[in-house]
Amino acid sequence: MTDLDSQKILCSIYRSPKKEGMYIYVPKKQLFEQVPDALLKQMGEPGHVMDLLLTPDRKLARVDVIEVMKHINEQGFYLQMPPGDPKDMVF
Repeated sequence: MTDLDSQKILCSIYRSPKKEGMYIYVPKKQLFEQVPDALLKQMGEPGHVMDLLLTPDRKLARVDVIEVMKHINEQGFYLQMPPGDPKDMVF
């Protein structure tokens, strides 16, 4: 059992107008507070897609919810890249 097993995160998901398939998940209460300026610049003006309650048992279309929750807890956001793009972008 991990620390995330009983956790819930209310997040907002935004898409990049500059790069098809690029999304950023941020905590609803903090939004972009912990997202590096370089990343926001690369994304362009993020467009709100939806708000979502993340739980360990929730299924997401292209990413593992535990991975998303882990990144949000550790760095304040999760960056979802289009298929075939590098997964780990450092900012």
